[in-house]
Amino acid sequence: MECVILAAGEGTRMRPLTAERPKVMLPLANRPMLEHLVRAVTEAGITAITLVVGYGEREVREWFGDGSRLGVTIRYVVQRRQLGTADALRATKGLVTGRFLMLNGDMIVDAADLADLCTREAPCMGVYESDHPQDYGVVTIEGDLITGLEEKSRQPKSRMINAGVYLFDPEIYKRLEGVPLSGRGEYELTDALADYIAEGRLSAYRLSTWMDVGAPWDLLDASATLLSRMKPACEGTVEDGVVIHGKLVLGKNSVVKAGTYIEGDCIVGEGCTIGPHAYIRGSTAIGDGCHIGHAVEVKNSIVFAGTKIPHFNYIGDSIIGSQCNFGAGTKVANLRHDHGNISINGRSTGRRKFGAIIGDHVLFGINCSVNVGSVIGSYSLIGPHSLVEGTLKDRTVIR
Repeated sequence: MECVILAAGEGTRMRPLTAERPKVMLPLANRPMLEHLVRAVTEAGITAITLVVGYGEREVREWFGDGSRLGVTIRYVVQRRQLGTADALRATKGLVTGRFLMLNGDMIVDAADLADLCTREAPCMGVYESDHPQDYGVVTIEGDLITGLEEKSRQPKSRMINAGVYLFDPEIYKRLEGVPLSGRGEYELTDALADYIAEGRLSAYRLSTWMDVGAPWDLLDASATLLSRMKPACEGTVEDGVVIHGKLVLGKNSVVKAGTYIEGDCIVGEGCTIGPHAYIRGSTAIGDGCHIGHAVEVKNSIVFAGTKIPHFNYIGDSIIGSQCNFGAGTKVANLRHDHGNISINGRSTGRRKFGAIIGDHVLFGINCSVNVGSVIGSYSLIGPHSLVEGTLKDRTVIR
């Protein structure tokens, strides 16, 4: 069995986090989300993977190489222009010889589901019951056969959605040849699937676990799920006077200094300094080379590598890019006064608590305040005592 993973897209909805990396390389529990998917594929018993890459392909190739580090053989196909899922799969023609899995690269799935799916007859689609099906392509099912497939609708006919997990055989490539350009200017895989549905041949496999990572706030949910599954591990130093309630993974050459309180499931990368007297709350992931200093509280957040949050700061329910620096006293709010759901650029996060999305290389002066639902572009400079709210483009300067 082989596997094709589509990993060519930029992920524009993830900006500014994807300004310097492709979406599939965004970290979850201190590993790129694509690595979690590759590991699930290998645990399912598949040892040959074809990655379709495009935007940020260098980062993907440098991280995964030939796959030997993960016990798998990886080869690459480049989709120079992102012209849809059918176009991406079509680029792999001639590279797979039999039945194969095809997966979208921006999701979390269980290895057990993938292994079970591999025992089915092709073609087969992985489906999942969602509590907000209007955000996805919806499928209707009779027995084990898919009878209908509709794109996003305000009044979906079903709660079952297309999860972007498929079992195909080489016949799919013949179907792709006749796929027309859609109204969105892309070649859609769903057009090829419509032929299978009309012939009564496309079966459904109900996934037990599935998480979509389509928006920045989805990173927090996916990270929390992955952190809850990890086992405690300590390769660094924990000084006397540190209190740990929950599971902690501490990387090499990292130090947790006295007076620090850690609760919930948290991960700290390599070469980090935490504390003294820091408060790290679950579910927080701190990347390599970070400094979380004196009297700093970080709650349910993802902090990318190389970021410094050194003195009297509060970060709640946020995603912080790499190589940022927070001046003393700078804080990120995460709760509206009316306790309503927080929206970003007019789009609801579905979360009552959410802080900010901050790109790479953002520098804050002392005593800045960042309001809920803010987006700060990469390389922005925020002067002392500034209030930040709304969306700031890359390289914004606030004096």
